[in-house]
Amino acid sequence: MISYILRRLVALVPVVIFLSLFVFAIMKLTPGDPAALLAGPQASEEVIELTRARYGLDRPWYVQYALMMSNLFTGELESIYYGESVTTLVMQRLPATLQLGLAALVIALVVAIPAGIIAAIRRNTIFDYASMGIALFGVSIPVFFTGILLIYVFAVTLQWLPASGYGGPIWTAGGLRHVIMPAFALSLVLMASTTRLTRSSMLEVMSEDYMRTAAAKGASKVRVVLGHGLRNAFIPILTNIGNQFARLFAGAVLTETVFAWPGAGRLAINAIFRRDEPLVLATVLFLGLIYVFVNLFIDVLYTVINPRISYE
Repeated sequence: MISYILRRLVALVPVVIFLSLFVFAIMKLTPGDPAALLAGPQASEEVIELTRARYGLDRPWYVQYALMMSNLFTGELESIYYGESVTTLVMQRLPATLQLGLAALVIALVVAIPAGIIAAIRRNTIFDYASMGIALFGVSIPVFFTGILLIYVFAVTLQWLPASGYGGPIWTAGGLRHVIMPAFALSLVLMASTTRLTRSSMLEVMSEDYMRTAAAKGASKVRVVLGHGLRNAFIPILTNIGNQFARLFAGAVLTETVFAWPGAGRLAINAIFRRDEPLVLATVLFLGLIYVFVNLFIDVLYTVINPRISYE
């Protein structure tokens, strides 16, 4: 297992290089002059040239990329807009994004796995049709529309929850009230896909001989369904959870913008509009690394759930 983890970490190097080159290229291909944007609309050509020279924007692109990456890994890369270390800025915002993602994950799993199991047990019933219909709706609706709808209903009309902002850590009363709506909006896609996959996986294992044997031996229905059925059906469910959880951080960009959540996603959006290339590169790389490490963690969990799986 240790050798497998080390191999995955070594393989992370080309991933980081490719991702950073891709982001850097997208920023350079974006229309507009970053120096003119930074200098302001009333700046003269001389001021624009001085701004371009100050931030190294007059150098060849490969020199800019090399300097940006070397400064990033040494902690010396600074945001053009804020004038602070991009690592410091991202680390200040990252806890809020992680809290939002974890809250969305908890909401999705608490709802999706029981709903999928019940839908499989009560196949072709009203509950099955209703849960699959709601799951299809959850996959189809955009997260920003869900967010606006939740704000209108629960913040504007009913006035039960705050419309936006960050109320502190989610384990506090204020933080919990602020995180409910953005976490629910963010969790819908994961909730829907997990419900559908749990149902299909449970239907597949429920037809196996060991399920009928366990029931014939007098095991309770709960033990048959959870102990034998869910455990054997959980590998594809876990794969989906890992992939979707990592994608939550991509969806968090829109969610944080709609709800004014001060996370890394909103920081990235603001950096894009301000053409703050160092900050854009840093935020995207940090979010990308989260995606990679979540998938690595899921791969390791496979061996815990099913000891027959080995990576040696």
